[in-house]
Amino acid sequence: MVAMIGAVFIAIVMILSFLLLCGLPLGEFTMGGQYRVFPPKMRMLLLAQLIMQMFFLVIILQMGGYMPLWFAYHVTRIICIVMAVYLSLNTLVNCISKSKKERYVMTPISLVTAVCFWITAL
Repeated sequence: MVAMIGAVFIAIVMILSFLLLCGLPLGEFTMGGQYRVFPPKMRMLLLAQLIMQMFFLVIILQMGGYMPLWFAYHVTRIICIVMAVYLSLNTLVNCISKSKKERYVMTPISLVTAVCFWITAL
């Protein structure tokens, strides 16, 4: 169940990434609100981020037993732990963001997702 909650929160972030990739003015929710609309060159970074998010969505679903494993169990677990560490650090960075929207919206999303990854991995 925890893995499914984490997957839902990753999916929310994926939707935001997709909307930013499409040029919607939602940049205040990410990167300290530096860009309201991401410039075309920065959107390639968003595309790479979206692909990684899809991969991590699959990883948490695999660790939760909702999908068959692509890798050995211990490799999938290590990837899940690495993502938990990343999301934990991301939560701290979101907490000190210049953007209020990033602090108040993305910090809780990142925190819940990190906790879900930690619980699922361990």
